[in-house]
Amino acid sequence: MFMSEYNHTLDTKGRLIIPAKFREVLGEEFVISKGMDGCLFVYANDDWNAFEQKLTSLPLINKEARQFARFFLAGAATVEVDKQGRILLPAHLREFAGLEKDVVLVGVGSRVEIWSKDKWENMNSDTDMDEITSAMEGLGLTI
Repeated sequence: MFMSEYNHTLDTKGRLIIPAKFREVLGEEFVISKGMDGCLFVYANDDWNAFEQKLTSLPLINKEARQFARFFLAGAATVEVDKQGRILLPAHLREFAGLEKDVVLVGVGSRVEIWSKDKWENMNSDTDMDEITSAMEGLGLTI
């Protein structure tokens, strides 16, 4: 399970250090795709394969299913960790997520999310605990 938050920077070539705790689970090769809310999703290969199976089992006659599969699969890329613990983020994914220099890597259970620091801070600046509590309750989650 992934958890925690790490701040890093992209170098001029688009390389990003992956925290050692995340690399322990992700391995030396893993998948990055477009994610929700303007971030990137990072999956270990086994988790990506399970997700990919779900996507490819969606009915082709359903327009939303085709769009959903395209969104995740067309932009996905397999990346490899170099000897310094870095990956090269493909340009199309950096552009999608607005990643320029300062980034935040966030562990969220079965995946890691990569955010531009500005987007991450903006998303978290409006945290309304009453809204969160209500949404959790609607999902059947209690603490």
